[in-house]
Amino acid sequence: MSQSPRTPAASTAPGDAPAAPHTPPSAWGGIALIAISASAFGAMAIFARAATASGADMFAMLLFRFFVAAMLLLLWCRIQRVRFPSRRQSLHIALMGGIGYVGQSLCFFGALQYAQASLVALLLYLYPVFVTLLAAVFLHERLTSVKLGALVLCSLGTALTVGGGQGQPLGMALAVAAALIYSGYIIVGARLTRGVDARATATLVCLAATVSFGLLAAVRSSQGLPLRWPAEIGGWAALTAIAVCSTVIAILTFFAGLQRLGAGRASMLSTLEPVVTVLLAAMLLGETLTAGQWAGGALILAGVLWLSARGTSANT
Repeated sequence: MSQSPRTPAASTAPGDAPAAPHTPPSAWGGIALIAISASAFGAMAIFARAATASGADMFAMLLFRFFVAAMLLLLWCRIQRVRFPSRRQSLHIALMGGIGYVGQSLCFFGALQYAQASLVALLLYLYPVFVTLLAAVFLHERLTSVKLGALVLCSLGTALTVGGGQGQPLGMALAVAAALIYSGYIIVGARLTRGVDARATATLVCLAATVSFGLLAAVRSSQGLPLRWPAEIGGWAALTAIAVCSTVIAILTFFAGLQRLGAGRASMLSTLEPVVTVLLAAMLLGETLTAGQWAGGALILAGVLWLSARGTSANT
């Protein structure tokens, strides 16, 4: 389940030369970065389970996550002397993060109130389909047979991995809305962040998300709904892991990987996330894996390996 403020930083122009028949070293580096990012994001559900068990609520987790991440990223950018974009471009990126991410997450968590988590996750992971199609229209990325084939495998694998479920129409509509908002967010970001340092982009997105969730927390508090924080040290450790591992590391590796890959392909590679979540849940939480989930994970890995082996140019 990806609850991540991701934004493509680059895409391949329609006039670029065709890729070589093998995957170049820089592309394999991009694949590795996206795999690390997917693993970090995939672990977030496990950390969130521990934080929730300790008494934290959703708004506390999200506010802590992005506040800590923003502070760490700001410190890193200062040490590394990262150059930020112009005020106008920074504002656009901040609005993209503060509105796009918050809207997506609110739709997602709202959907969980009206539909089973497995069904909501399945519908959210329709976003690679939407991104690939939108990237073809707005970013001029070619819909090749390799992309379409890998997309089918990844989509089927995701369906089997997260399982089926039942839900009210409102829940399913909110889940689809979350996928659509997330897709539009990625496509818009591909234009807004072109030429911007990935660290600056991640920092601006986290700062904007912090402000948005801070305002939401203030409104809820004025209505007699204060934030609920963890009651145990283990819960605070889980929140810290969400902020550092599943936010700072996950976002930076995703942005860096996107600079080497296209928007559609990077999104498809990120379908490794539910596989990571299922495996970690089985190992750490004792959840049972069904034959269908194993089959789904195998299909996703097959799609990722096929996509990687045939090269990672947007025109492949």
